[in-house]
Amino acid sequence: METEKDIQTTPAKDLPACPVETTLMLISDKWKVLILRDLLPGTKRFGELKKSIGHISQKVLTAQLRQMEESGLLTRTVFPEVPPHVEYTLTDLGYSLKPILDAMWDWGENYKAQNGK
Repeated sequence: METEKDIQTTPAKDLPACPVETTLMLISDKWKVLILRDLLPGTKRFGELKKSIGHISQKVLTAQLRQMEESGLLTRTVFPEVPPHVEYTLTDLGYSLKPILDAMWDWGENYKAQNGK
């Protein structure tokens, strides 16, 4: 299975023929989708992301953010102050996933309504 880093360094001709598979390679982890969801409204600090996502460990969140940065979905800005802090912002590429997340939201709402939850 290819990793996020493989996608970034893979020439377009070597990516999967199926565009759906390419998209899934970038956002197939549930944490990545939740990170995207939480960054759509704007920039967040690490602690804000950890709190808004919920049951994610610091180690996993850090790994997911690094992979998303490597694939060009978000940027990481370090502010050299005491104490230092880091902010994460979606790139234009990351924001371009908004219609996909909106469709997932709508589908989830419809599913919940149909199943009485």
